[in-house]
Amino acid sequence: MVRAENGTLAGVLEGKKQYQVPLYQRVYSWGKKQLEQLWSDITELEHSLADDPKATHFIGSLVLASSPDFGAIGVNKFLVVDGQQRLTTLTLLLAALRDHLDATGYADRASGIDAQYLINVFDSGKPIKVMPTQADRASYMAVLNRARQAGGEDTVGDAYRFFRSKIAAADHPDDPHDLELLEAAVVRGLALVVVTAEPSDNAHRIFESLNNTGLRLTQSDLLKNYLFMRLGSRAEEVYGNVWLPLERKLDSDNLELLFWLDLAQRDERAKQSDTYVGQQVRLERLKSIDEVEAEVARIAEPGDVLATILQPSSEKHSEISRRLTRIKAWGSTTAYPVVMQILARRADSTATEDEVVRALTYLESYFVRRVVIGRATANLNRTLLQAVGSISEADHIDSALRDYLSRGRKYFASDQQVLDAARNVAFYWQGRGPQKKLILQWLEEAYRPKEVVDLDPRHLTIEHVLPQTMTDEVRDEFAAGFDADADIDYEHERVIHTLGNLTLSGYNSELSNRPFAEKREMLAKSGLAMNQHIADRAIWGAAEINNRSDELAKKIIELWPGPDETVSAAGDEPTAFRSQIAAILAQIPAGRWTSYGDAAIVAGTWTQPLAAVIAKFPMANAWRVLQSGGTISPGFRWIDLSRADDPRAVLEEEGVRFDAEGRAAPEHFIGAEELAVAAGLDLDGEVLAARRKNNKPNTWAGGKALMKDAQLAFFEKVREYGLTNAAHVKIWRQPLRRGWYDIPIGDSRGRVTLLVNSQKNLAVTHFWIDNDKDLYLQLVSQRDAIEADLGFVLEWDAKPHRKASKLVISRPGDFLDEAQSEDLVKWLVTTGDAFARVLPKYL
Repeated sequence: MVRAENGTLAGVLEGKKQYQVPLYQRVYSWGKKQLEQLWSDITELEHSLADDPKATHFIGSLVLASSPDFGAIGVNKFLVVDGQQRLTTLTLLLAALRDHLDATGYADRASGIDAQYLINVFDSGKPIKVMPTQADRASYMAVLNRARQAGGEDTVGDAYRFFRSKIAAADHPDDPHDLELLEAAVVRGLALVVVTAEPSDNAHRIFESLNNTGLRLTQSDLLKNYLFMRLGSRAEEVYGNVWLPLERKLDSDNLELLFWLDLAQRDERAKQSDTYVGQQVRLERLKSIDEVEAEVARIAEPGDVLATILQPSSEKHSEISRRLTRIKAWGSTTAYPVVMQILARRADSTATEDEVVRALTYLESYFVRRVVIGRATANLNRTLLQAVGSISEADHIDSALRDYLSRGRKYFASDQQVLDAARNVAFYWQGRGPQKKLILQWLEEAYRPKEVVDLDPRHLTIEHVLPQTMTDEVRDEFAAGFDADADIDYEHERVIHTLGNLTLSGYNSELSNRPFAEKREMLAKSGLAMNQHIADRAIWGAAEINNRSDELAKKIIELWPGPDETVSAAGDEPTAFRSQIAAILAQIPAGRWTSYGDAAIVAGTWTQPLAAVIAKFPMANAWRVLQSGGTISPGFRWIDLSRADDPRAVLEEEGVRFDAEGRAAPEHFIGAEELAVAAGLDLDGEVLAARRKNNKPNTWAGGKALMKDAQLAFFEKVREYGLTNAAHVKIWRQPLRRGWYDIPIGDSRGRVTLLVNSQKNLAVTHFWIDNDKDLYLQLVSQRDAIEADLGFVLEWDAKPHRKASKLVISRPGDFLDEAQSEDLVKWLVTTGDAFARVLPKYL
């Protein structure tokens, strides 16, 4: 027998309680996808609570059973039968909030979180309130007890660092109450059903029955079934006259998108994942078959609008078609709700076509300017959903949209911010690769507005005019523009990735690291006007790059109108910049360190301003940021004046080793690429790969060079073992100084790659398909046969939003540990050889 009651996280955790995760439960396994979704739900709820203190968000059920050692006195103990992932995650979030409050001067509030929700502080031994399964216990205890090892490189540590980063980014230094609202959203606003079994019930049997799985219908399938069940005898007629034509315009995924967009027009908090539930709640209010039929017809009407968004060529107005084509190319469905509203207003004859053009232009401008200033993804989803309401009843949609985007912290960059960012922001590292390429492509079109510019983006790449890696000849050429005592490496780093040094090219490999005199001849022959303009310069140094940055910034200001600066918020950028750095540093795991330069690359800034912010404001993990050689900065000071401990001692206690010269061990280094991934920044994989390829082997003494040497030595062992023991891999090429090794299997559409990941301590073998979704689907259709032939189960990664896809198998292991290295070599060769044996049969 069980009893169920509605509750909140506060109700679950407050009081003398302990929740124990049984052995039969799986280890903690939430990854970034689940954490991102939870954080999104909580931040949306936080905003709702500001307007409605009774707002809640349902997160599911928590199934409990009395623990065998449940006592009449002391701490009441329960077994967590179901819901342990959510419960563990939420307590890690509270621990991260506690530690952020403690680090920023709110020790009393931090102690309150400890006592109410995390630890039974008034009981003997201070038992924690949630006791994970044994495999996770040490890492979880380190977090709750604030040990030096808190935030390590396992799933528990990843979740803790994720929340430290998000909280640091969300904390507005000028608003002392924002985190109080966040805490209220977590402990009072998250609603759940608490199901408690009686002591006589078999907890394991309950667990088994709750975890039976089956084939799930899509949300559009569920809605279709629900609607036509309600239509009764009219179902067949409505299906033929309304639904079937709609299905011919939109496939299942886009039907679901239509239902979500319909919800979003009414509720800015509507999430795509809750489309079915949200629509069902609304549809249940309809009482008669006539009302249901009318609702089906009403929902179908905007299907034409969505079809136009998805196929802009069908739009008859040429300028509207051009703007829709650009928004679709941008690749973000988060823009669709506001675009739907803009086009719906035209369909209702409440907006003119000129207003539609201007509104779409403001939307495009908003996207472009955010990338230019390095704010590509900050709060974008919520901002655009709220924009729908701002224009739905406005007299003029264009001015209403501009006014809305101009107010508050929406990062609609002003003209001056665009001018400043063009010179100072590393444009190459901002946003997604295709979006940066689109901006350059649209700038190229603007150089020749009366010509049809036929640019096939598949044949173009972003090219650095001044090379990322300087040969002696390029260095001498670049240094000629500076005094003899100038730091040429710093000056190169300062301008290399800025807008003024970037162009488009169809022959990136030919340009490569050539000096400008040679590049100039090739650029002059280019079919792109922007390249011909670059070729007009006699030399290419910092001054020329800055001048071109100014030129392109003025072109951006001319092409993409900015906010109404009479209503724009002032003073937000320094705070946002500080929060961004804090969020990045919060992701550095215990036992790892990074350099000021690598952290600056991720933050889109330079070493000096980043170091100045770290020195001035309290931030988690500031002591884990070292100089490029792995040494502690002589100027490092604790912001907390009560601390006098040696930062080296702190790092050593966390697990970082130092040599006799005071340099941190290179194997504990976390570079810009890994740090960007950990921080969840939307940086393009191709750009990161290019940076990895172009890393100088001597970037810092004993650091990255030694890591790359270790990678080379490891894959030399792989090659040697493969040559002797692999029966099906025909070619074992000489390895390079990098963390992966490619194996050809006779088909150019894909490649087998062996990888080692030093951050997550993983070895991986995968079959990577660059750009052939049909091939991936062909293999998926034969999944059972392939896995049976291989002798092991694969992870099938479709990468739905990218051209690539892959088949993966991985195992834990540290290739730097000699005790593990030999086994990893054998495992990689064995799995790689199995891929080479099996996959050609199915290609």
